[in-house]
Amino acid sequence: MMATITVVLSSTVVNVALPDIMGVFGIGQDQVQWMSTGFLAAMTASMLLNAWLNDAIGVRATFIGSLALFSVASIIGGVAPNEDVLTLARVAQGIAAGIVQPLAMIMIFRVFPTNERGRAMGIYGIGVVLAPALGPALGGWLTDNFNWRWVFYMGLPTSIAGMLLGLVFLPGRLGNKKAARFDFFGLLLLTLFLAISLYAVANGQRAGWNSNFIVGLSSLGALLMLAFIAWELKTPQPLVNLSVFSASRYSAAAVVALIFGAGIYGSSYLVPLFMQIVQGYTPTLAGELLIPGGLILALVFPIAGRLTDRFPAYYMVGIGLFLFGLSNMLMYDMNVDTGFWHMALLVLLGRVGLGVMMPALNAGALSALPQAMLAQGTGTINFVRQLGGAFGVSLLAAATEIRFGFHADTLAATQTAGNGTTLELISRVAGLDNSWGVPVTQTNAGALNYLGQMVAAQAQSLAYGDGFALVAIVFWVGILPALWMRPKTKEE
Repeated sequence: MMATITVVLSSTVVNVALPDIMGVFGIGQDQVQWMSTGFLAAMTASMLLNAWLNDAIGVRATFIGSLALFSVASIIGGVAPNEDVLTLARVAQGIAAGIVQPLAMIMIFRVFPTNERGRAMGIYGIGVVLAPALGPALGGWLTDNFNWRWVFYMGLPTSIAGMLLGLVFLPGRLGNKKAARFDFFGLLLLTLFLAISLYAVANGQRAGWNSNFIVGLSSLGALLMLAFIAWELKTPQPLVNLSVFSASRYSAAAVVALIFGAGIYGSSYLVPLFMQIVQGYTPTLAGELLIPGGLILALVFPIAGRLTDRFPAYYMVGIGLFLFGLSNMLMYDMNVDTGFWHMALLVLLGRVGLGVMMPALNAGALSALPQAMLAQGTGTINFVRQLGGAFGVSLLAAATEIRFGFHADTLAATQTAGNGTTLELISRVAGLDNSWGVPVTQTNAGALNYLGQMVAAQAQSLAYGDGFALVAIVFWVGILPALWMRPKTKEE
């Protein structure tokens, strides 16, 4: 639980410090989103290393080594002199997070007998839920009262505690079997696919979506994805067992998991930025707004788990998709005047939707597979969810940049000499500047600069609204594959 708290905190808590990081290093949203995307992409690829490392060097060494890597990366992130070093530190944190996260489930199922696993999962779940609920608020407080660098040090106490406890309690190896042959070539293809595809998405707006550079990178990414799929189907010991997708219900659940990952990580990235950039909230206030949504998950999880035993999985997943989509669609009209609790309740509604669908999604996916494929199915559905998160953050950041440019151009085109409201605003601002002692030769320039800032602020607000609407539409479209999870027979 110490390790999970550490990595769950780091997956989202940096988001409240992104505006400060943008200001310090003078970078835009297309560059700063790599703090989240790089972390998620690295975690997606490295989580596939977990089982092999457990067999090769043992659980204890895997656990302690991963947390040591995470701790070193956290320190490097805290002292990073530029955005490149900071991004590399986040990637290293993601590698450690991906390796260490699956260990919790492995150890709970190994240590506790069947009749005690529910209680163990409940205690473990408290830490998992409280970390993202309280982490952003603490991260915001550190950013406001110290600076953003302290956010990277937040996970060090639990990381060090986890290493000490792991040194005492964790076993060296789980059995005496030797490590199986690992699909390093498959991991290389997957890593290259993720890096090149995400880089193309992140730089599309700056370089031009139709430019030879972006088209070439996108084409290379697509070829690498096809090569990865072909290799995984061919190799006897694949990194990702694609045979699980032969079950149509499982494939439908995987599509929903992809959407789920994109939505939860994408919204966790977008909401803090909107609150700070558009509404002018402090990092502390932005973090506090996320607390109610995080805490509601602690109440919804056990209830949703029981309801999943009583109702079909596709039914619960569909309700969750609809609620999260509704939450984001209601955010479409949010602006600088939207109240704190109005926003907090909308975020809370979305978290209720996620809590309702999460247990049912896993249960519905695995119920479609035979007993012998449950291990592969569990790992693959987690991989797909993380893959959705990596691409969700990157695509959502790109979409808001595109819509910002569109709205800025559209609004600027209306600011003409024939627009009486614009002329009146310029006249009043120029008059105020003149009354404050600004030379007459500079008042018009100052008024035009103020007008430009207002147009940019309005365009930013509209762009974020479009981003929330996009998330809503994707989640509502996801109800279709959720319906395909329906069993062909009455058996669930």
